[in-house]
Amino acid sequence: MPECWDGEHDIETPYGLLHVVIQGSPKGNRPAILTYHDVGLNYKLCFNTFFNYKDMQEITKHFVVCHVDALGQQAGASQFPQGYQYPSMDQLAAMLPSVVQHFGFKYVIGIGVGAGAYVLAKFALIFPDLVEGLVLMNIDPNGKGWIDWAAAKLSGLISTLLDTVLSHLFSQEELMNNTELVQSYRQQISSVVNQFNLQLFLNMYNSRRDLDINRPGTVPNAKTLRCPVMLVVGDNAPAEEGVVECNSKLDPTNTTFLKMADSGGLPQVTQPGKLTEAFKYFLQGMGYMPSASMTRLVHSCTASLTSTSLVDGTHPRACTHSESTEAMGQINHTMEISC
Repeated sequence: MPECWDGEHDIETPYGLLHVVIQGSPKGNRPAILTYHDVGLNYKLCFNTFFNYKDMQEITKHFVVCHVDALGQQAGASQFPQGYQYPSMDQLAAMLPSVVQHFGFKYVIGIGVGAGAYVLAKFALIFPDLVEGLVLMNIDPNGKGWIDWAAAKLSGLISTLLDTVLSHLFSQEELMNNTELVQSYRQQISSVVNQFNLQLFLNMYNSRRDLDINRPGTVPNAKTLRCPVMLVVGDNAPAEEGVVECNSKLDPTNTTFLKMADSGGLPQVTQPGKLTEAFKYFLQGMGYMPSASMTRLVHSCTASLTSTSLVDGTHPRACTHSESTEAMGQINHTMEISC
């Protein structure tokens, strides 16, 4: 990989050209941070606030960042022709190895939101050797049943695409109050993202299957995510129930569950400071950034540790408790945090 790939790229994949934006340059053998946005958004609308937050610079200076726009969702994307078959969620996940190989990344730490979290989880299940860790916000591991599907169809007949997307992204309280944030996203989604392409992406997300994961020991030959995972959801967010269920299906020895107060449906936008601090903990638990300053979460959060075990292998594989940053990487925990 060249010394610097800063800027926009269109990467050939088995299912079409994927728009990717690289920020920074590779840092030795460290993984890349790879992001994947939610339905209705693109990488800018989903992640700009988070990655532009001042404390995130302490992280991004140590990693190259790779932002992926879902097929046809980037600003200025050409509209797909009538009858175009949008890739399935499995196929969207199968596009990512082309990105990893193109830039010569050995492995990635993924940050996904909503539909993007589902895609990254699929990616990690299919290509576990390419993923060192995952931050999954607002993930729903379940496919829609027939009742959900029928309700979505009915909703589509009586609600506009924009209203459907906003109800997916924001809490009911945020929508009822029609906050400035909601108004801003309403305007940007309608003007920046191609609406025809967005409908195709939304339809495919609503047609997703169950992730088919189970906590080890609960069923024979249980399959789950092998890498460290941090689950994040805002209080009263539409995705809260799904994230809680996802937590119940993951390995408790390498899973962190972060529930954020006063953050609504987009915690990376409304609470970037707390999320940055939690992400630092997560990275430190994997053996990165051992000298990073960890203060905000220590004073503002409470941690409930539900299991511990010794780490083996070359990379520590989970987060630890908020009371001692020095213990990072020495023990594995499931950590439930309320902020």
